[in-house]
Amino acid sequence: MSETDLAEAVRQELRGVMDPELGINIVDLGLVYDVEVEDGHAKVTMTLTSPGCPAGGQILMSAQHAAEAAEGIEKADVNLVWKPFWTPDRID
Repeated sequence: MSETDLAEAVRQELRGVMDPELGINIVDLGLVYDVEVEDGHAKVTMTLTSPGCPAGGQILMSAQHAAEAAEGIEKADVNLVWKPFWTPDRID
């Protein structure tokens, strides 16, 4: 699989991670900003709905596990960013 295909496979797995408060997966919610894959290593750049998100730790851990579950991915890192700040207009 190409790195582009692997990145899409990671995004598909991330669709299984739900925001427990909103009931929407993190991809459709617009929390995932970027997915890069190089040599079987996925790098997911994402945010949360707010810095005080009570489920933040759970969401980040679930995102890492989901990314690592994608076929062809050996390791995944999740990079939490606050810029650009998430707003509801990011919901797909």
